[in-house]
Amino acid sequence: MQMVQSPSNAPSRPPDIFDRRRRRLARDRAARNDADHDFLHVHMAEEIIERLQWVKREFANALVIGSAAKPLMAHLTAAGMAVTYADSSAECTARHNGVQCEEDMLPFEPQSFDLIISNGVLDSVNDLPGALILMCRILRPDGLMLAAFVGAGSLPRLKAAMIAADGAKNNETMAAHIHPQIDVRAAGDLLARAGFTMPVADGERLTVRYAGLPPLVRDLRGMGASNVLASKPPYIGKQGLLAAANHFAESADDDGKIGEIFELIYLSGWAPDASQPKPARRGSGKTSLAAALKSRK
Repeated sequence: MQMVQSPSNAPSRPPDIFDRRRRRLARDRAARNDADHDFLHVHMAEEIIERLQWVKREFANALVIGSAAKPLMAHLTAAGMAVTYADSSAECTARHNGVQCEEDMLPFEPQSFDLIISNGVLDSVNDLPGALILMCRILRPDGLMLAAFVGAGSLPRLKAAMIAADGAKNNETMAAHIHPQIDVRAAGDLLARAGFTMPVADGERLTVRYAGLPPLVRDLRGMGASNVLASKPPYIGKQGLLAAANHFAESADDDGKIGEIFELIYLSGWAPDASQPKPARRGSGKTSLAAALKSRK
């Protein structure tokens, strides 16, 4: 495996939506607490493993980006793959002897891997189109990329609670407490634009039940999903926190638990190769993710 530096004449990047330093620190904190809060990343890893098992071919060199959930790493190792790990977190990369880098600044040579797996991090990448282009570039021809992350429509009750917190402070405008999220259709379009063939995006709704707002916030922080927007974090204060907690509790079921929703997005795409089927006319696709993966034998 070889790594390269970004050329000095590379095109300018779009303005950062997310604070890169705060994001790295959030991932560092997650590395120290992931055993208690990694249920979502483990769930996505298990779904990725299932999709990978649909593929009737062998992979030799895999790159794992983001959460190195134990089931995922164990599966790749058991399959005899050479696994390289990359993350923005110094603590995560030190734990797995990996490469510290941003997803939109991957420092690997073209055609370095025949499998790339990204778990739980693409929802907070500043240049997501650029990250997907780089992934496609460092895949070998007919290599596979699989990804999972939290998408649009997630955390509706938390969002409503934060609006209630702003209302308690008599704010004229709502502060940005939760970062922008991408939906399934947009994710699929980005895959195609990045150069992947047979791009597929599908979604899953996961409901997690909480006894109140504090346990949800602890889980989000513990998995590195706290607010890392580049804008200054909004001040809530005791009055706002109380209003948010009360509003969140209003959605409780008879047993006192509140169901919060995570909309999960799964992506699949192949690096172009002459041996692949030619794409169908745009808008005519009726192939499921399972069928698209099984077709690569």
